[in-house]
Amino acid sequence: MRAKRENFTFQSKAYRTNRNSPSTNTVNYQEALDWLYATQTFGIKLGLEGPTRLLREFLAFPSHRTKVIHVAGTNGKGSTCAMIDALGQGLALRSGLFTSPHLIDYRERVRVNGLEITKEKTANLLTELRELVADWEHHPTFFELTLALGMRHFRDLDCDLIVLETGMGGRLDATTAIPADVCVLTPISLDHTKWLGSTLDEIAREKAAIAIKGKPILSSPQDPEAEKAIRQITNQTQAPLTFVKSPLLGYSLSLSGEHQKQNAALACEAIVAAGLHLSFDVVQHALQHIQWPGRFEKVNETLILDAAHNPHAAEALVKTWRTEFPKKKADIIFGSVEDKSTDAVLSKLSEIAKEFHFVPVNSHRGLAPESHAVEVKSVVHSDLTSALDATIGRPTLLTGSLFLLGEAKALLSKNKFRTTSQ
Repeated sequence: MRAKRENFTFQSKAYRTNRNSPSTNTVNYQEALDWLYATQTFGIKLGLEGPTRLLREFLAFPSHRTKVIHVAGTNGKGSTCAMIDALGQGLALRSGLFTSPHLIDYRERVRVNGLEITKEKTANLLTELRELVADWEHHPTFFELTLALGMRHFRDLDCDLIVLETGMGGRLDATTAIPADVCVLTPISLDHTKWLGSTLDEIAREKAAIAIKGKPILSSPQDPEAEKAIRQITNQTQAPLTFVKSPLLGYSLSLSGEHQKQNAALACEAIVAAGLHLSFDVVQHALQHIQWPGRFEKVNETLILDAAHNPHAAEALVKTWRTEFPKKKADIIFGSVEDKSTDAVLSKLSEIAKEFHFVPVNSHRGLAPESHAVEVKSVVHSDLTSALDATIGRPTLLTGSLFLLGEAKALLSKNKFRTTSQ
């Protein structure tokens, strides 16, 4: 059954005409991006007052007719968002997808029906944003500006559905400034402890705080400590909570791994909770053709890319490798950044490692490759190219950081790579 778009579109034709008009001071794409990247010096700011003001003054809040699904968690957020987005498109909805970080190109973060925002539109909106905040005492961050850009783009294109991935945490993440119709929690584990807390209970409370009174919130199966915290927070918020504990079975998924079946079940339930209806054909077509880079991504017959950056993700990766390559050990190209549980990740990956190839990560937070210690045979490389050359023709797994994956994909496709801290 196809959803009717007219139930969700908004009517302000005058708004669309006026807001699509490019600024008279529009700069080129590269100049606009340079300005945005320079805002990283403002660091990470958690709080909703700034993002709320920015979204309001930039006319970026969604229409009340638009369905918004907000996704938080530690692992599987990107995959789950991509699945929700694909299901929405399968229902003939115009679907906006906001994710972070990007792998290669900044514009990956903002898509409508799978198409990245154009360079021209990005430059125009960044120019407007620059003019808007020029005199603000508290300058918006890189992430807040990107969110405002994405939300305005979605509104300009009359999106019926918007899928939002949190940047970090939930309670004070900029995305939480946007009212959601459905909230979603993927598996929660220790990550970003500097910002979110040092225990699973603290982190789960931060992420569960995206809950909204009277609005459904769905969760993947969680560790008992996290589940207890989620139940307490959603009870206080008076948000109806459902744990989606059974994986989606009977469908062919393009994304590898048993954990993706759980993500798929969560995505389907999110669509239903938003008041939409799914058929077998819509679900099958959407999930069979979905592509999400860096999630057990098969570059060729011997090279796999996966963004396992914490112990929980590494455990899922090891299980998937054993399923896909049951009799083979991997040459593992690995690079990581600070504030990650690197030792625990390496310990888990050692179960499938034939040899480690440690490389630097193109980030100011990158760990020195010689700082890693494992019991398995290992080699330190001066750069990623050297490691890729050394493993040609052998079963190889490249993992450890999204920044490393972005560099690898850019290198393999001969594209320019530009990293961010947000």
